[in-house]
Amino acid sequence: MSIISEIKGLEILDSRGIPTVEVDISLDDYSFGRAAVPSGSSTGTFEAHELRDKSKKRFFGKGVSEAVNFINTEIKESLIGLDVKDQKLIDEILVELDGTKNKSRIGANAILGVSLAIAKAASNHLRIPLYSYLGGIEHLLPTPMMNVINGGCHCNNDLDFQEFMIIPAGFSSFSESLRAGSEIFHHLKILLNKKKFSTSVGDEGGFGPNFKSNRECLDFLLQAIDASDYSAGKEIFLGLDVASTEFFKNKKYHLQGEKLILSSKELMNYYENLLKNYPIISIEDGLSEDDWDGWRELTNRLSKKCQLVGDDLFVTNIKRLNKGIAKGCGNSILIKLNQIGTLSETMNTINEAKKNNFNTVISHRSGETEDTFISDLSVGTLAGQIKTGSLSRSERVAKYNQLLRIESSTNHKIEFAGLNPFRKFL
Repeated sequence: MSIISEIKGLEILDSRGIPTVEVDISLDDYSFGRAAVPSGSSTGTFEAHELRDKSKKRFFGKGVSEAVNFINTEIKESLIGLDVKDQKLIDEILVELDGTKNKSRIGANAILGVSLAIAKAASNHLRIPLYSYLGGIEHLLPTPMMNVINGGCHCNNDLDFQEFMIIPAGFSSFSESLRAGSEIFHHLKILLNKKKFSTSVGDEGGFGPNFKSNRECLDFLLQAIDASDYSAGKEIFLGLDVASTEFFKNKKYHLQGEKLILSSKELMNYYENLLKNYPIISIEDGLSEDDWDGWRELTNRLSKKCQLVGDDLFVTNIKRLNKGIAKGCGNSILIKLNQIGTLSETMNTINEAKKNNFNTVISHRSGETEDTFISDLSVGTLAGQIKTGSLSRSERVAKYNQLLRIESSTNHKIEFAGLNPFRKFL
């Protein structure tokens, strides 16, 4: 056995300068695990509850001292003396200790910090890489989905869609894919400078130019790909995170930047037009989290043409995923650990998605830390895809660097997912 001897929670700052939770787990053999919890700005209504302090004087009411206090008292008292390798039991104790449907008493941020630190401590105790502890003997390096232009609530510009991504899928290794993404990112910066657009970056490291339309943005990305001597539609593809829940009001989709008010069907027509003209292979949150009928029709119309990813729709929740599967909504799921609150529940959702032939995309949040847990999670679970932002800001690049370390650290070559998750759409 490897006994938990100490648990310590700490209030630290995320990449936006907003408080978040960090947890240290110490074992009786001096093994150690540390995890930090991410936080989103564009959050789904059905996500697990992130506990923030009630006092408005500290950090504008965004402090996490209450969550940290729960870690250092109730959670610590409940877990000291347990075997760190029993992840499922520990996660069940955490959920039962909270006692609410959405983890609102203790907070999903407190619970998740402990859950992830437990896994890190266990892997360190066993002296195996975290990705091996999370998965097993099979591993897969994910295809990166790089958010190089920010819009929506991630950036103060007129773009309605939240993320415009390049997907360097047509390569034989992760390192080659990452190199291509980096080169395109820097060519994009050169082109933006030439056109006198802003090259300041948003929360996820992407540029925030004030383009007049989504099409103008996509055209600019194609120019950057071409300037980098890569082939759009062969080596490099495009992806969108529409985050449509953010502009869904009174059963209509309000694209204020383009002065459009669209019904679900009209927005689907808009997407079909984009697919005809651009090498888009992934659309995330194309419709609102409550628009189940629209999602069903969107899936019927576009599921053979591109990846349709549910983020706000599914919120890494196995019950909502199964509802979507039963209704025929989507063909892919975004996986965010803090949407559900424990590693075990996250793994259950990933397994359920795979069982139903859904693609899985491991994702960061807009508020990140230097913690690289999601890199190992993507490799260990054979997810096939990862979203961890652009090619700037160290909290984003840290995840890519961890994947480079994993790629180079083993005696046997780890396969790179590349185009495989998307072949059914090409």
